[in-house]
Amino acid sequence: MIPSWSSMGFQNAYSPLMEQLIFFHDHSMTMIILIISIIAYSLVSMIIYMTPDKMMIESQHLELFWTISPSLILILIGVPSIKLLYMLDEVFSPSLTLKTIGHQWYWSYEYSDFKKTEFDSYMNNSGLLNSMRLLDVDNKIVIPMNLQIRNLITAADVLHSWTIPSLGVKADAVPGRLNQVNFSCNAPGLFYGQCSEICGTNHSFMPISMEVIPTKYFVSWIKSLE
Repeated sequence: MIPSWSSMGFQNAYSPLMEQLIFFHDHSMTMIILIISIIAYSLVSMIIYMTPDKMMIESQHLELFWTISPSLILILIGVPSIKLLYMLDEVFSPSLTLKTIGHQWYWSYEYSDFKKTEFDSYMNNSGLLNSMRLLDVDNKIVIPMNLQIRNLITAADVLHSWTIPSLGVKADAVPGRLNQVNFSCNAPGLFYGQCSEICGTNHSFMPISMEVIPTKYFVSWIKSLE
């Protein structure tokens, strides 16, 4: 799923993690807009009414307010942030393991739970009308919906980054290191991403395309590959 040209916000959320990320963004923006509004009102009032308010000079109550209020605001933003951070790093019992390897300039995928199920994924240059320019690939990742997926990510040459924004997933592919992300998708469809780490001249030509389908169709797809 990709946003339209006029879209100014996030892509639609299709995973519980992305939903929580959007909720936290909205919560933080509400706090920031409230703070900016109060400060802007105070500045405009000071400009319009040049005469200083005698009640504000050496006011102990005002000193107490602007000492305590920043602490409360940090708590209101920090507690949901820490909760979300632990949620993103939480390791669930996966139903399926996918191994992803970044190359210059394509992705390789392997379904570790099944035999002889691996393939390379290159950008599709067919120019078909129903294909997404610079996003479509010749071999899509296929995963079942509503199941917990573990993705093990690494690279064979240089730094890459495996990203699908609508699922709230982003992890660096580092040579010699195995990074792990867990995610699940709660709706069928096609989801697109791109390498998010500058990795060379063809960095912008190694897209990610994932197809999410019901479990029974996924089993049939796996059997067709074996």
